[in-house]
Amino acid sequence: MTTKDGQLTAPNLTIEAANGVRYAYRRFGKTGGAATPLVCFVHYRANLDNWDPALVDALATEREVILMDNVGVAGSSGKTPDTVAEMAHGAIAFVDALKLARFDILGFSLGGFVAQEFALMRPHQVRRLVLAGTGPQGGEGMHMYVPEVLEIAIRETIDAEAMLTIFFEKTESSRAKGREFIQRLRLRQANRDVPVTMDTANAHLTAISTWGIPDASKLSRLAAIKQPTLVANGDNDIMVPTANSYLMARHLPNAQLRIYPDAGHAFLFQYPQEFAADVNRFLGR
Repeated sequence: MTTKDGQLTAPNLTIEAANGVRYAYRRFGKTGGAATPLVCFVHYRANLDNWDPALVDALATEREVILMDNVGVAGSSGKTPDTVAEMAHGAIAFVDALKLARFDILGFSLGGFVAQEFALMRPHQVRRLVLAGTGPQGGEGMHMYVPEVLEIAIRETIDAEAMLTIFFEKTESSRAKGREFIQRLRLRQANRDVPVTMDTANAHLTAISTWGIPDASKLSRLAAIKQPTLVANGDNDIMVPTANSYLMARHLPNAQLRIYPDAGHAFLFQYPQEFAADVNRFLGR
């Protein structure tokens, strides 16, 4: 059956894990069928409300979707860790608390770093992997954001215009889709998630920079991710350079690559229906 709830109406749930953290999450979509649940890890400085309703609701038509705030982020308790490995341990504690035995993962941006680490730590639990707008440890151009992005990333408040700058292409066609996305993010009026703090933002930035220290030897770790993996990005991502998607596709043993045109980091929110269809097709195999 498919629950009546979606991203705009699903309740904010909490669960306490063995690590003492009380995690905030949303859970909705089609249950009772053969489809594996999809656990989603979000980007830098984001909470449950940063997932595009058009995307996650389309994914939820075919499977159960689980969105979570990791340790110390927004509605979850604890102190936000500043390494990707610790974030992966936090995600592991969350799925253990939910008693999920086997599932798929969609990781976007920083969430994609966590998804890779999770798959390496718990390979027996991850069936398939979707890595969106992300890159491998030690990849290219990931140690520090380019100045245009960094100036925005460290602001106390990131407004709509700033989000358009770092998430979308400079073309009017891409920015128009970006404005539609920002409107969708505002549709949920009641029971929104707790805002993300600057302490969390700083911890995220440290984790991102540490993961991105250039080191080609780290690419060999990707060979251990045997799961079928969909690697996707926009054709001009200025946050996690698109070159890293090509790198991952070359080094992952069982990867397929999808690059979306006229798009930047948030290609999945620029093309929510198309990306959802690609993901549903990939996960349905």
